[in-house]
Amino acid sequence: MTLKPSDGADSKLEWIKSSYSSDDGPSCVEVATTLVTVHVRDSKIPDGSRLTLTPATWATFVSYASGN
Repeated sequence: MTLKPSDGADSKLEWIKSSYSSDDGPSCVEVATTLVTVHVRDSKIPDGSRLTLTPATWATFVSYASGN
């Protein structure tokens, strides 16, 4: 896992906002995927730092976070 500041170079990523976020409520996280990485950022600070994970690491985290 790496944490890196946003430099605008990845502007081609398609970010998906968490279903727990809403337009009139609290924001949460956004995720963008490529074939080799999963990017995670705070939806309140889209130009801020973000995590970059491998798909396997992301799958392990999601499994742990969801309790499965």
